[in-house]
Amino acid sequence: MINVEQIVVVIDDDKSVCRAIKRLLLSVGIKAETFSTGEEFLDTLSSTAAYRPACVIMDFQMPGINGLELQCRLAPTRVPIIFITAHDDPTVRDKALASGAAGFVRKPFNAARLVKTVEIALGATPIPIERFVP
Repeated sequence: MINVEQIVVVIDDDKSVCRAIKRLLLSVGIKAETFSTGEEFLDTLSSTAAYRPACVIMDFQMPGINGLELQCRLAPTRVPIIFITAHDDPTVRDKALASGAAGFVRKPFNAARLVKTVEIALGATPIPIERFVP
């Protein structure tokens, strides 16, 4: 079961992707907050001592701090990171996973796969896949 107090952070410079993931997560009972840049998220993280997301879903290629750099900065927090990207370069994927990423999902993403990846990162019991079948 997912702790309802847990917050999943979504970081993507494409606001429509942020909205879509937030709606998807809310539909399965996972609270989500969105950020347009890694810098915006880091500012919130550093300015609010009690703020600690349960998981971060982020785009790999963003203006400013890219996904790998942000992953390195977040490493001390041990927050699970799931990358989402339209540019699935096996070398980059392998580097991200070797650096501790909890998952790597290609855009356009499959809703069931993304939710299952988040649940695994949160240590939750996966929701049956039938819930996503139209």
